[in-house]
Amino acid sequence: MDKSTSLFNLTGKVAVVTGASSGLGRRSAEVLAVAGAKVVGVARRTEVLESLALELGENFSYISADISDRGRLADLCLEINSKFGPPDILVHAAGVNTRQTADEVTDLGWDQTISLNLSTPFFLSQLLVPEMKKKGWGRIVNFASVQTTRAFPGGIAYGASKGAIGQLTRAMAEAWSSHGICVNAIGPGFFPTELTQIVFEDAERSKRNADQTCIGRNGEMEDLDGPLLFLCSEASRYVTGQVLMVDGGFTAK
Repeated sequence: MDKSTSLFNLTGKVAVVTGASSGLGRRSAEVLAVAGAKVVGVARRTEVLESLALELGENFSYISADISDRGRLADLCLEINSKFGPPDILVHAAGVNTRQTADEVTDLGWDQTISLNLSTPFFLSQLLVPEMKKKGWGRIVNFASVQTTRAFPGGIAYGASKGAIGQLTRAMAEAWSSHGICVNAIGPGFFPTELTQIVFEDAERSKRNADQTCIGRNGEMEDLDGPLLFLCSEASRYVTGQVLMVDGGFTAK
């Protein structure tokens, strides 16, 4: 195997992907498994995880759990470690967007959004990092958003959580990168997922988003593959604390 190929090979690595039952989380699990990693998918919907297990075979295992329940994260980590051993790679793809306007935001909607989108990525990482430190190697990928830097109508709670993800990524990198753990974030543009279904069902809105990109189209699932594999592999050994926007240039305009 030549060096350019081996940089992206994940054989021998163990990865955990939250939100693995759908959308960008499912795609992330598929990409990492194809690259050779043993992948543990974590999500709430057992039946969907079962279908992914049938697709990916013996390199995939899953755990049905509500990761927003912080009190159960320690037990969840024990279960994660029991699958293929302590993970080398952690991808935080789970998320929620209540789409409540500033005047409509409720305590519950706000707390659910901040808990799942921001608190869980930190506290789950905190629990899994000690084993990465022992190995002297780790990769953590958070999911940011175009709303990390842009304000959208009906996105105040979601935008606040994703804006904070940018700073969380930098702070986690400062804390852990000296131990060989690179921490970065992917900021996806408009991809066709369950979370963005309401956007893509509106043809005019979907076209307007596409027209606002430099490339001139919305995202396709395979557009995520290269950036994710880069950030999860040896190829990104000197990259940490960064938010890589995979948005077709939406935030560049």
